[in-house]
Amino acid sequence: MRCLKILALASVAATALGAAAHAESPTTWAHAAKTGVGASYEAYVDGAYKDGGRTGAVSKVWFSIADGMLTETMYGLIHEAQIKQMRVAVNTATGLAVEGTDTTTRTEYLHVDAAGRPLSPAYKVTTTDKLGRFEIEKRIFTDPDRNALFVRVTVRALKGPITPFLVLEPHMANTGGGDAGAASTAALTANEGKAFLSLKGARPFIAATVSDLVDNDALVSLKGGKLAGGATTGDKRGAVVLTAQLPEQASGEATYDLTIGFGGDAAAADGAASATLRTGYDEVLARYNGEGDRVGWEDYLASLTELPRLREASEDGGKLVQASALMLKVQEDRTYAGALIASLSNPWGDTVDASRPSTGYKAVWPRDFYQCAMALAALGDKETPLAAFHYLPQVQVKAGMAGNTGVGGWFLQKTWVDGTTEWVGVQLDQTAMPIMLGWKLWKLGWLPEADLKAYYGKMIKPAADFLVDGGKVGVGWNHETIKPPYTQQERWEEQGGYSPSTTAATIAGLVVAGDIAELAGDAAGAARYRATADAYSAKVEARMFTTKGAFGDGQYFVRLNKNEDPNDHGLIDAANGQIAPPEDQVVDGGFLELVRYGVRRADDPRIVASLPELDDTTRPDLYRVRYDFKFPGVEGEFPGWRRYDVDGYGEDAQTGANYGVGGKMTPGQRGRVWPIFTGERGHYELALAGLKGKPDAAAVKAIRERYVKAMELFANDGLLIPEQVWDGIGPNPHGYARGEGTDSATPLAWSHAEYVKLLRSVSDGQVWDSYAPVAARYGK
Repeated sequence: MRCLKILALASVAATALGAAAHAESPTTWAHAAKTGVGASYEAYVDGAYKDGGRTGAVSKVWFSIADGMLTETMYGLIHEAQIKQMRVAVNTATGLAVEGTDTTTRTEYLHVDAAGRPLSPAYKVTTTDKLGRFEIEKRIFTDPDRNALFVRVTVRALKGPITPFLVLEPHMANTGGGDAGAASTAALTANEGKAFLSLKGARPFIAATVSDLVDNDALVSLKGGKLAGGATTGDKRGAVVLTAQLPEQASGEATYDLTIGFGGDAAAADGAASATLRTGYDEVLARYNGEGDRVGWEDYLASLTELPRLREASEDGGKLVQASALMLKVQEDRTYAGALIASLSNPWGDTVDASRPSTGYKAVWPRDFYQCAMALAALGDKETPLAAFHYLPQVQVKAGMAGNTGVGGWFLQKTWVDGTTEWVGVQLDQTAMPIMLGWKLWKLGWLPEADLKAYYGKMIKPAADFLVDGGKVGVGWNHETIKPPYTQQERWEEQGGYSPSTTAATIAGLVVAGDIAELAGDAAGAARYRATADAYSAKVEARMFTTKGAFGDGQYFVRLNKNEDPNDHGLIDAANGQIAPPEDQVVDGGFLELVRYGVRRADDPRIVASLPELDDTTRPDLYRVRYDFKFPGVEGEFPGWRRYDVDGYGEDAQTGANYGVGGKMTPGQRGRVWPIFTGERGHYELALAGLKGKPDAAAVKAIRERYVKAMELFANDGLLIPEQVWDGIGPNPHGYARGEGTDSATPLAWSHAEYVKLLRSVSDGQVWDSYAPVAARYGK
């Protein structure tokens, strides 16, 4: 999905490390299949994040959980990781055991309603030793009034005496090196630049040390079950591990309250940790939850006017939709209001080089951003989508902008939440979707006409003009001339051409831009945008529908075409280590977006003709897109789809290795099934059932039982929906069950957004993000 530049950076880092004097392995990030992510709910003040509002001071801390451990924890901006992971290691009579490797894990929500639905992203994580010697329970949440994390650890000795240790691996300032650390019985501390942390307990540790992290082995500090290392790193900086010994337990259980404070200097970090400890577990958690007259997550959920009926549309009693609402809001920056990121994870993080700063998925893509904003609107959140819309000019290229030597109007491929440019490919759908979002918010009555008119001149008109004219761009490496609707990159960011999904968004964006232009008094612009949309629509089939394809009866939409002839069997580009296949040997579900946005009817003959090729399960795995899944204790099979056949963005199906280890592409890499596409297919089936009016109850019931339920089954025990799930093809060193999320990225905000939007569509009896003017124009 967003792989090429990540690996280019990793390759540069690996080369630099290879030239170094030592041969140590580079530091890495943590496992990306999270079972929990969290942050405090913070109320806006006039559409922005400021101290002094209903929720008091703004906390800027996010955390994640994987394999039963606290993993990447961010402070400052949402991508600024300060911790890789914190585990509990336990010395037993039969040897040292550590969370993750030697335990099984269960993730639960701490605060739920009477139906078991989560009321806040506070977690209880239980790890159990595989040999039955101990059990560890951790309760994790942030302090909503400070830059601090609360972790209550309960250790249970089940078979004989044990000695537990906290093992903290800081990655300060978003890197796995350059850290200094110190350890005492009072606190574990680390710092780099202007980022400081302090881990403190309600009672002193028995002993504590800091030592070098060598070859990513944090347990070298526990040789023979005893602490090794010193009290401080002194003037030396690098990758470090901080270890603290807790009291020995002969039997029973012991509970320890721990806080991790963050700040711009040592005093601020220590002060945050100490103040949170003084406030105490019960009160900090109550504030986080929003219990009683406190303002917190309960209040946010209560503000979602459509949530009750979306719960009714679910198949699990509303558990996943309530979790999805939390996940979407958690993954917003707390400095830049409305800055919605793709995921609080680094894909395949446990083999991704951390020696240089990396955002991973903790960044803004306007496409994922649109999906999230639309899902929040579907929930009835009237504030965050507006903040998101108002944020968008920050990531739009403008003529005359510093560093830009080309045309403006288009939206940057990927940025930090502060607008810092990261990737600079041109994706036409990412330029159309901000227009579509503005139109939707206007029609909902949430975006005042005066505001929309103002945004027409400064954001929407430049974007629409670019969708018409294109032009030579000039940001970073990119100096290509864009000629819409040919996109430099399609929605998977891998290559250029005519793409059904991109073209669908481009047409929809131009049609609704016509409505906004009329509102703003620009009749000429309105006519131009609509005429261009008509011209693009008139050539959809001629450019992207093959009648001489290699599959089935030869008639279907291709994923991508690099010229005007979809029947010439021309090659498209190789990507992610895979082959460069002919255009007609690559199919995907992107053509369904033509139906979603209203560009084509659901019963359009060419749409219908393309479904058998998308759904063909008899083809060899390289060329197969659809896989069906069974889940223990659940009757029936549930469908899932890969991004496209010949997709290489996933684990190696020959060796079982993670994607792109060491920055190298391998021919065995295989993109897996994405839950997003189950939602997209559910939307199509709803559109098909509603061609003659509201779909009948039987049709809606069938969609819920097949597509809604499938997405719920793809979620993990923390109610997080992954980017990719295991399809059963190739070696499986992680031991994934079929349909279980892989190490790609969990939670993916887009996955949660698609699920929420499907529930809204099912509840409404019509597709939530269809566009009436588009359907009226082309759906006759």
